[in-house]
Amino acid sequence: MRSLAELDARGVRAVLLDIDDTLTTDGKLSAQAYGALERLHSAGKTVVPVTGRPAGWCDHIARLWPVDAVVGENGAFYFFFANGRLNKRYAASAGERRERRQRLDRLAQAILQAVPGAAFASDQPYRETDIAIDYCEDVPPLALDQAERIAELMREQGLTAKISSIHVNGWFGDYDKLAMSKILFRERLAIDLGAGNSSVVYVGDSPNDAPMFGFFEHSVAVANVRRFEGRLDAQPKFVTRAVSGAGFAELVAHLLR
Repeated sequence: MRSLAELDARGVRAVLLDIDDTLTTDGKLSAQAYGALERLHSAGKTVVPVTGRPAGWCDHIARLWPVDAVVGENGAFYFFFANGRLNKRYAASAGERRERRQRLDRLAQAILQAVPGAAFASDQPYRETDIAIDYCEDVPPLALDQAERIAELMREQGLTAKISSIHVNGWFGDYDKLAMSKILFRERLAIDLGAGNSSVVYVGDSPNDAPMFGFFEHSVAVANVRRFEGRLDAQPKFVTRAVSGAGFAELVAHLLR
C-alpha cells in the first residue's frame, strides 16, 4: 500500500465510501468526518456511501445526508432521494426477498448457537435482505478467528458471507458492494465504472471492502485496515496516516487541495 500523498487526485469525480470505522470512529460520526463529507459534496463530487448497514439506516442516509445515493446491505439495493421522495432499487424481486428472509431467519439461530458470544446485530430489525451477526460492536469482542467461523458456517448453508469491522453479514444471492455500485452508476449517472475507473475513489477498512479495493485504481484504506492484515482478498492501493473518521477527513483534504 502506498501513502495517500501518491494518489493523483486530478480527474476524480466521485467518492464511494464505507461507513463503519471508515467514516465513523468508535461507533460515532464526528463533526470532522461529517464536515468533510459535506465539503466533498459541496465541491461537486458525486458522493455515495456503500455500506453493510440496513435499509432502515439507508432510508435516513439517502434523505438527510449530503450524498447522491447510498448502497446498503452489502449491495442488496441502492436508495436515492429525488424530487421530494425516496427511490429504491433492489437486486432481487419482492417475492425473492420474502422467501429468502424466511430461510435466513431459520439459519441464523443455528449459527448463533454454534458460536458462543455472538449475537444478532442491534440493527437486525431494520434489515430487509440479510442477517448480521455481531462479533464486536455491542457484544464483548470475539477473536477474528471466530468471525471467520461465523462466515464459514454461513457459506456451508449456501449464503454469501462477508466480514466487516463489526459484523459478519450473510445473504442469498451473488451481489456485493461492487456489483450494485456498477448498477447505480450505470442507471443513475450513465457511467460505466470499468471505463471510468480512474475518476472514482473508494475508501474502506475491512474484508467486505475487498472487491472494491481490488477493482478501483484509486482504492484507499483508512489506517485501521491494518487490523485485518493477511485477511483481505484484495489490497487497497493507498492508505491514510490517520484512522477511521480522521483518515476519511485526511482523504477529503487531499482530494480538495
